[in-house]
Amino acid sequence: MDQDMTSRPQRGADRDPVVTSIMNADIPAVSPDATVAFVCKAMVTYDAAGVAVVENGEIVGIITESDIIARQADVEAPTPVPWLDAIFIADAGRLYEEEIRRALATNARMLMSAPVISIRSDATLNEVASVMLERDVHPLPVVDANGTYLGIVSRKDLVRVIAEMENQDV
Repeated sequence: MDQDMTSRPQRGADRDPVVTSIMNADIPAVSPDATVAFVCKAMVTYDAAGVAVVENGEIVGIITESDIIARQADVEAPTPVPWLDAIFIADAGRLYEEEIRRALATNARMLMSAPVISIRSDATLNEVASVMLERDVHPLPVVDANGTYLGIVSRKDLVRVIAEMENQDV
């Protein structure tokens, strides 16, 4: 019998929970016009790693702890470099524009990250973990088959469920 040694057997694959049993459905979405103060209060109140920004029933962005922290960080202006009769800007570009936008943000639209990677409500724990790692995203908004926002799933949620599963194996 030939066995692929590169793939690890999935522990408890027959009982891999779906994201709706892992996610936090209590975290409300916010409007693009919500103030930064409102967003921060919602994240603290619901102990959320992020909130979805929803406009006309569609997720248009997400605000994470990283976005809030980035808003408070120092913005480093690009360095002007004179060369002959011209002045070039070293390291100018989108990153600087993003830093400025976040630093000056007064509402969710200015603070949010977009586009948003979301996960379907029927995704399994393994699928959620894979998306988070492969796409380097955290947290993930959860949507139904119609793309309607249902809640947020965070790394903390995954760790909690994995811990419960591991303890069942003992």
